[in-house]
Amino acid sequence: MPESPEEYCAREVRQHDPDRWLTALFAPDSGRPGLLALYAFNSEIARAREAVSEPMIGQIRLQWWRESWEGIFTDKPRQHPIILALHHHCRTADAGDVMALIDGRERDMDPSPIANMTELLSYARDTSVPLMRLAAQHLGALQVTEMDHVLAGAGTAYALAGLLRATPYLAAQQRVCLPADRLGAAGLTPAAVYQQPAGGALHGVIGAVGEQALSLLNRLHGPRYPRSLLPAILPAVLGRLYLERLLRAGWDPQSPQAGVSTTRKHVALLSAMVTRRL
Repeated sequence: MPESPEEYCAREVRQHDPDRWLTALFAPDSGRPGLLALYAFNSEIARAREAVSEPMIGQIRLQWWRESWEGIFTDKPRQHPIILALHHHCRTADAGDVMALIDGRERDMDPSPIANMTELLSYARDTSVPLMRLAAQHLGALQVTEMDHVLAGAGTAYALAGLLRATPYLAAQQRVCLPADRLGAAGLTPAAVYQQPAGGALHGVIGAVGEQALSLLNRLHGPRYPRSLLPAILPAVLGRLYLERLLRAGWDPQSPQAGVSTTRKHVALLSAMVTRRL
């Protein structure tokens, strides 16, 4: 039997974005296929830069997705499994958030270093928060006046945690998503990060970013959130786990102490659903 668009999306997310696949399991059955379609779309644009040999080709891929969403909104979907799933489940998605998410990935095509913490926070926000908003909207939980600050903090912090954990992987691709001014103050350059093993100076820069991310999450820790919203913001629960383990490991993403088991993730997510807290 041929694979359905929904099955294709679930498989892609499980392979390329296992965190969000895991959090989607806590969504209602009726909302899960659309959520996974959104996450599969996000995975495609998040991998656009590493999937091509030239930044210009990556920009073409992003433009292809902009045009594909226009087809979704006008009931003229392209024959691609992710697009067909999005058309079936997410055709009323907010166009502003969709395009903002794609626009955020334009920064991946720019080879220049991230200048400072402000620029890094902006990049993390732009590549994560619109997706959380789309997920919340899809689950019927988006109340802008009440929840925007929650989505902004949770999405930004989760993205920062992911970037810190990916530092060795990105360095192997000659990419660094850390503030150039903080690297310079620590006596490092992006090129130095590519060429030499991580050391205390780099861990100090990672720690400065990690503390910012933990601060964002700590501001969200007290309130109990609507159960309908939780599946959309659960990635932030995993973000906290990663950041706390990195802190314990001296902000060394390659330390065995920085790892988080699947069982620990399950327990943290289940606890968040029960307590309704991040």
